[in-house]
Amino acid sequence: MADILLAHSYHLAYDPKQVRKMQPYPPLGTLYAATALRQHGFSAAVFDPMLQDPSSGFLEMLRQEKPAILAIYEDDFNFLSKMCLTRMRELAWQLAQTGRDAGAIVIAHGSDATDHAKEYLQNGVDFVLVGEAEQSLVELCASILSGCAPPNEIAGVIHLGLVQSSVKSPRNAQWKNLAKPARELIDLEPYRKAWTAAHGYFSTNVVASRGCPYRCNWCAKPISGNKFQLRSPELVAAEIRELKEIYGAQHIWFGDDIFALNAHWVQQFADEVETRECALPFKIQSRADLMSQEIVSNLKRAGCAEVWMGVESGSQRVLDSMDKGLRVAEVEAARARLGAAGIRACYFLQFGYPGEQWDDIQQTIELVRSTRPDDIGVSFSYPLPGTTFFNRVQEQIGAKRNWTDSDDLCLMFKGAYKDEFYLAIRNALHAEVDSWHNQRPAPDWKKVWALEETSRNSEAMAFAHDEPVRLVHLQAPQLVR
Repeated sequence: MADILLAHSYHLAYDPKQVRKMQPYPPLGTLYAATALRQHGFSAAVFDPMLQDPSSGFLEMLRQEKPAILAIYEDDFNFLSKMCLTRMRELAWQLAQTGRDAGAIVIAHGSDATDHAKEYLQNGVDFVLVGEAEQSLVELCASILSGCAPPNEIAGVIHLGLVQSSVKSPRNAQWKNLAKPARELIDLEPYRKAWTAAHGYFSTNVVASRGCPYRCNWCAKPISGNKFQLRSPELVAAEIRELKEIYGAQHIWFGDDIFALNAHWVQQFADEVETRECALPFKIQSRADLMSQEIVSNLKRAGCAEVWMGVESGSQRVLDSMDKGLRVAEVEAARARLGAAGIRACYFLQFGYPGEQWDDIQQTIELVRSTRPDDIGVSFSYPLPGTTFFNRVQEQIGAKRNWTDSDDLCLMFKGAYKDEFYLAIRNALHAEVDSWHNQRPAPDWKKVWALEETSRNSEAMAFAHDEPVRLVHLQAPQLVR
């Protein structure tokens, strides 16, 4: 039996797009929380609903462990958790109520619980933890199990009596001092089978850092804010060696918000990987302006095979409006350096940002065509609480304030165009990139061209920092004829 049962609410089967991709990764944030609890003498177990039925499996584990506390502790390193999808919120509430019915005190932590604390507390949760919460979790569990400290005195804890009051900020997280996540508490075999069946190899995840110091105004940071922490390169390299030799990992996905921020760290990491002879191909998320020749060379030396960069737009005007702090020329340079090093260069793009015009969209298409990334991921601008972007469009957001799943891709504010236009661009641009690399027919852009005229949103508001902008430029779309 365990004092504390940890769980999370991301169930792959509830997200059709991710089922099609079939790239499941263990919940590292949840497992780090388990590590913190065990280091402080608590017994902990983990229910992982990623690849198993959360209804029957969860009840079985509750009966088996009989925990005094259930902590629905989301994986802060999973970008899908950060999207605050309503299907997963429903599962969190279901787990909470089931845990409460079984007699457990229920704690919740995660981006969505932080944004909607009152709703969670009204749906089976007793306490919500905000910020980087490992230390708060340890203190709250100690308080509950011993009754020695009132929850009001613990930083980063919300309960119904505190929803309308100020909450003490949690202490500086000690996450970087945690050696590694408690992978032994879950079964990695279903992950191995899923990856091998879908892709022919087994990939698993590691994190080298937490947080991001950049201030893109659409990016929600309810957990780490603008803080940034690095683990030691020695610990990260040692973890990769263990995953390779003990767990049979053949590929690594770094779940960091931003990798390669520190050039010296990257050099040290490459040295450690070479010393331990533990190189595995890995992919990362980073920024184009970090891809200097030195960093690219050291990434290659460490085993990097793929870099996903937050490019967002090919329009400098849109990038500046986003407070991205990135120049289009830096994207072009990064793509060239990565290509020369034999590292796949991939772009995250988004359409629909307030004030984006047809000219801007064409510039994004042209950037993709001129630099030919190895892959792209296309999303639509998504307003999340706590962001400047959200504040700009808050009055336009209706009853639907979150996507249902990661393929929802609807604009929840009044964009320059209707959803069908953005969907057509996404599909055509994906098809074109796919045609370059997989010898498939190039897409027909005529639908995009036609929808540019018929899908204009006359009710859309124009957003700009200094003065209004025209939402649609009527020039013929030469790029997509």
